[in-house]
Amino acid sequence: MSTLRGSVQSISLPDVIQLLHANRKTGKLHVTRDKVGGVLYVLNGDVVHAETPEVLGESAAFDILEWNQGEFEFISGKFKAPTSIKRSVTDLLMEAARTTDSRKYLRGIFPNLHQVPWPTCPEPALTEGLRVFAEDRKVLPFLDGYRTFLEVMAATEMSEVSVLQTCATLRAAGRLTLLEPSLSLAVVPLKSGFFRKADRIELAREVEARWLAHGPYGADPIGKVRILWPEGLAVEQVQFVKGLSEQTIGIPRELMQSWGLPEGIFVTVRPTP
Repeated sequence: MSTLRGSVQSISLPDVIQLLHANRKTGKLHVTRDKVGGVLYVLNGDVVHAETPEVLGESAAFDILEWNQGEFEFISGKFKAPTSIKRSVTDLLMEAARTTDSRKYLRGIFPNLHQVPWPTCPEPALTEGLRVFAEDRKVLPFLDGYRTFLEVMAATEMSEVSVLQTCATLRAAGRLTLLEPSLSLAVVPLKSGFFRKADRIELAREVEARWLAHGPYGADPIGKVRILWPEGLAVEQVQFVKGLSEQTIGIPRELMQSWGLPEGIFVTVRPTP
């Protein structure tokens, strides 16, 4: 049920959030600007999750809160969403206001937070001679060549500015590169049998060769892949085979059925530890 709607030009989104917080509302705040939509999930007055077409979580909340034009509508009611934001409303709004310029600058350097940052050398050479504060060094172990910027933020629970600033320092020194290992592949069914286990994914050997030529993936055999589709996420063992199209991913029918994947649907695939 819609309980609040209006124009961002008439009432700012931070003011809307404070109003929902004061009244301990639960529901979804939909915001649209120039045909781009975003959603802030509010539970008992606290913002617990946010989504835009590009990013999720705290970064999405900051993006939406910067919008100074558009329309909003609050739909009250229960929802299912992860708890990706753990700041209080006051802290979230203050951080959004305080770091606006820094985020814009760093997003200019790293416009795609779905890329994977990968240091090109290990410590201590990685930060030798660089000004990296002790608090920001906590991000370094998570720059493993497998996690995206967004996943690094989620794993470290560090702010977008802290993670991106550390990566910007490393990149300016020529010690960090950006990887894009994700592939969009069409699902084809595999029959399970004596030689094919029902829990094993198959990819073409050409896909393996492509991955092994980049970043950290050539150090060890690729044993698992991360599979993402609109309604789910899975990590599965993988086998690279001859004769399979490099535009497809072979998934046993049992898994396709349990995941609700129709044949031909495209999923996003990349290596994972």
